[in-house]
Amino acid sequence: MDNGLPALFLLSFLAATVLPLGSEWLLIALILNLFDPRIVVLTATIGNFLGACTTYGIGFWGAAFLLKKFLRIDTEQTERATALFCRYGSWTLLLSWLPIIGDSLCLVAGYLRFNFLLFSFLVLIGKLGRYAVIAAVTTGSIS
Repeated sequence: MDNGLPALFLLSFLAATVLPLGSEWLLIALILNLFDPRIVVLTATIGNFLGACTTYGIGFWGAAFLLKKFLRIDTEQTERATALFCRYGSWTLLLSWLPIIGDSLCLVAGYLRFNFLLFSFLVLIGKLGRYAVIAAVTTGSIS
């Protein structure tokens, strides 16, 4: 567990891109191994947030062929995320932590040139909230 926090950061970062990974299991393992839950949550949140920013950047600067050919984001995922984003607005970014659709929401926000500061605020709140709840449940703060 010497490399626990760097591994959590990297896994959290990659999980917020279009790679089908999850970081929650490592967050729980670190907390159960007596790592400070606040540091663990902060590490996971920063990694996951920066991964979401990368996905936003791909949407902002990436061409359609890049999204389909290399990242394998299919049209159906993008259309669902765009419809959700357009219907419910920027508040959907609070759900950026959700598997599959969350990555697409970040990508769509970039593609639609959504305000990056508001994007950052909403995504950061959503991701911090998810990790904080997982940590609280793991430590028994929430039964």
